[in-house]
Amino acid sequence: MRVYLPVRLHSAPVTVKEAQPQAPVGRLDRYFKISERESTVGREIRGGLATFFTMGYIVVLNPLIIGTVADKDGQFLGDLTEPGASIPLVAAATALVAGLLTLAMGLFGRYPFAMAAGLGLNAVVAFSLAGVMSWEDAMGIVVLEGLVITVLVLTGFRVAVFRAIPASLKSAIAVGIGLFLALIGFVDAGFVRRIPGALGEASVPLQLGGTGSLTGWPTLVFVFGLLLTTVLVARKVKGAILIGILSTTVVAIIVEALAKVGPYNKGPGPDGRPVINPDGWQLNVPAVPDKVVGKPDLGLVGDFSLFGSFERVGITAALLFIFTIMLADFFDTMGTVVGVGAEGKLLDKEGNLPGIRNVLLVDSVGAAAGGAGSVSSNTTYVESAAGVAEGARTGLASVVTGLLFLVAMFFAPLVTIVPFEAATPALVVVGFLMVTQIRHIDMDDYDVAIPAFLTIVLMPFAYSITVGIGAGFISYVAIKAARRRFAEIHPLMWLIAVLFVLYFALEPVKSVLGVS
Repeated sequence: MRVYLPVRLHSAPVTVKEAQPQAPVGRLDRYFKISERESTVGREIRGGLATFFTMGYIVVLNPLIIGTVADKDGQFLGDLTEPGASIPLVAAATALVAGLLTLAMGLFGRYPFAMAAGLGLNAVVAFSLAGVMSWEDAMGIVVLEGLVITVLVLTGFRVAVFRAIPASLKSAIAVGIGLFLALIGFVDAGFVRRIPGALGEASVPLQLGGTGSLTGWPTLVFVFGLLLTTVLVARKVKGAILIGILSTTVVAIIVEALAKVGPYNKGPGPDGRPVINPDGWQLNVPAVPDKVVGKPDLGLVGDFSLFGSFERVGITAALLFIFTIMLADFFDTMGTVVGVGAEGKLLDKEGNLPGIRNVLLVDSVGAAAGGAGSVSSNTTYVESAAGVAEGARTGLASVVTGLLFLVAMFFAPLVTIVPFEAATPALVVVGFLMVTQIRHIDMDDYDVAIPAFLTIVLMPFAYSITVGIGAGFISYVAIKAARRRFAEIHPLMWLIAVLFVLYFALEPVKSVLGVS
């Protein structure tokens, strides 16, 4: 007995210890691997809430970017002619597509990544595509881009293209788009304005305010919103951008109620020309809404033309547009997945995310779904890191976030009370966040620093994201070739550079040949 007693005492606790972790494991736990990733249902729910409140601003911001820009034909999304009329439609569709895709990411990808219309990508669609074609054609470009990326994921080619682009140029694209968004924010808020008739040699194209100084209550509201949002972001407050938009909107409503500022454009005067109030609100006049909840209008879903862009701008230009959006989608997603995955300790020893193919597949389908929903390409959001910081490790958190986006559809009427002055501080702050990628550019290596510089400055200066990317790629290949460093130029970079040369030379060649 003395021999076997210690054995019995030793073996019994081991048996009990091994049985303990198996008790709470159910179907939900097994499917999402909650216990395996050392999480709990409570943490996943908190993480899903944190992610939504961190990125929920997109339901407000996306309509103000793509819902306020007229296309080549002078039409707004939904074939509307009145500025701002399509905002509630875009808000509802933005929430719908984001909700469905985030649910898909949670259920199929099984990681705490949320999806929505990509900032920067929507700027490309609004200011590069819609300016030369109809909105239906532009959204068709987005659908095609999503289908191409989906094929590249299925064939494994996506990683090959990712490796072909120098890291510094990838960072430069993000930085350039950040500056572009910041410029849009300042101009749309009236903080920086164009100078009427500024064509003389002594003139500058932009100035501070309408007269070289800041005037009017709306401008003051913008300054308040910018300072508030930057302070919240600096203090790393969860949902800082959304809090900034909502708080500034409340202040704008109070200011309008007290000062009766009125709209910037008061409509046509006796002579038929618009009567401008330079100190008025730039888009919406903030006021307490008639209703908060309403049935979402999803009329924009399916409003796209798959191949209309090829007839409108030509095959070469259309292919370059597809490539431009695809490029931004490529690197934004892969950087986000790796960055958020690392923060949540979800990567393996080689720094890869297990099962990343499913994540990239949902993300690629999201690009096409965003175009089909007329809300621009949807992509994985870096704000998912907020949920990971709250302990989220599985797709259950994304299910929570996706359901909240679907609920947000019914609050689309609230978007129509947000003036540019309350929303554009978010554009400036998002611009800053994108510009921080400049730290990854090696400025001592002129072979990549000069192309990166051209990429960054030409986006805001030429008011075109496509021009910035094209200049960067062409100059990179030209410099490397001039220095006989051919081995450092990936074959795909040659192809991309040639396409951009054709893009830039198309109009001059047409002019020389007399082709209209």
